[in-house]
Amino acid sequence: MQDAPNIEPELSSGAMKLRRKKLDRLPWDHTGRHPGSPFFWQIILLVMGVGLRYIFRRSQYDKIPEFEGGRVLSAIHLNGLVDPSTMVHSQDRRVISMGRHDLMTMPLIGWVSRRMGSQPVIRKSEIDNGVSDEEYARKINDRTLLTMTNCIASGHNALVMPEGKSHQDSRLHRFKTGPMRFALNAASIAQYKGLPSPALQPVGLHFRCHYWFRTDVFVEFQEPIPVKAPEVPGAPERLSSGAWEEPPPEQVKSLRDRLFSSLSEITPDAPDWETYRAWHLIGHVRANVANSSLQSFKDEVLAAREVRGSLSESEAPERLLAPSIEAAKILHAHDLDGRSLRGLNLKTRRLWIRAVIGVFLMALAAPVTIPSTGIQAFLAWYMGDRTDEGVDARTTYHFLAGMFSPVLFWPPLAIVVSLLLIPPSIHAIPFNICLASIIIFLIHASNVVFLYGYDCWSDFSTSSKRAKLESSEQGKRLVELINDVCVNLNLL
Repeated sequence: MQDAPNIEPELSSGAMKLRRKKLDRLPWDHTGRHPGSPFFWQIILLVMGVGLRYIFRRSQYDKIPEFEGGRVLSAIHLNGLVDPSTMVHSQDRRVISMGRHDLMTMPLIGWVSRRMGSQPVIRKSEIDNGVSDEEYARKINDRTLLTMTNCIASGHNALVMPEGKSHQDSRLHRFKTGPMRFALNAASIAQYKGLPSPALQPVGLHFRCHYWFRTDVFVEFQEPIPVKAPEVPGAPERLSSGAWEEPPPEQVKSLRDRLFSSLSEITPDAPDWETYRAWHLIGHVRANVANSSLQSFKDEVLAAREVRGSLSESEAPERLLAPSIEAAKILHAHDLDGRSLRGLNLKTRRLWIRAVIGVFLMALAAPVTIPSTGIQAFLAWYMGDRTDEGVDARTTYHFLAGMFSPVLFWPPLAIVVSLLLIPPSIHAIPFNICLASIIIFLIHASNVVFLYGYDCWSDFSTSSKRAKLESSEQGKRLVELINDVCVNLNLL
């Protein structure tokens, strides 16, 4: 924990805008009831699933461990709004979250956040930059902490990013203490009310390349870390009456270190991304040498973790790491990875059939997909590549385009088309509604077909990149490096 970097985030233009009136009116509750709307929660889950279906090609979710009390879900934060959305999608209960203040007050995203019951935080960096004074920040943050605390004590899951920011490093940054503080106070309230104690729930979020469209995702869970109530006389009563009270600092620090240690195990926890990609490559080479293969992204993540553990115990890891890192850099520079290897050589066959299927499916779906979703997709691409939020926000725009299309764009289009097909009248209204619903479903089905065609074309494009690399000088160098890796596998 002491080695974790403590770098304050660069403030975006959105974070510099403090909308006090909206923050003051934001729903909150200190009785343990969820401040969000249960009706909109179901709608949000539905459209969130559509957005995630569009941006991810393959998704794997491990089953969350059983636990009776509320949980504080925690993960590394690399991928903007995609991170919390992926975590919410993996849960079986309503979730309450906290985040940067402007995410609760900005247009559209703020509307959704408020109905999800999300709570605002004014960070130290925003106070230091004059966005808010300390008194107002303390008022908002204490209100948020008490809302989160009571919800967790009542059995709801809370979603937090303990680093307090999104970043692009391959290892955890230093944790903020907020999640531990409200977890401990939630344990006090739960004990006072005779409810099950809460726990910290480490969540492993793994993306093949988090800023790529149609990447792969794997979500895993460590065992929950139970949180015991501090033995502070009168604290449960004061907390239950609505007064925020700081838990003992030594317990906060101990809990923070336990969470950091547990979460580190299921994050890349690498010196840099080049090293992490090298671990994945070594995992592929080991499997190939054993006449096997890594069948899924989950297999790759676990294989890389095994390599990480073995290298930490090795006395001469550089002889294996140096060629692995260089080889991984060559592959990544061509948008390739260890899946491009067959044995110790590159796959060279071009997937022409996939190209034909891809073009056919995209052409088949285009008349529906482009008018219904094409504008949103173009804006997502355009804004994602030009945002001041950093590369971690790139897929956030892709996700939001997919998430909001079913509620903002498809229904008006479906209604217009239904009215054109069935002229409006009192007797025709039920048929118009039914037809509009069918059209919305057909738009989604068309988009799925289009994306499958896009995936097929991507497979062909990848095979062409492999063939081009194989015939180049870099390709020859890559084969030499892979052979060096193979020779030094005995160092593991």
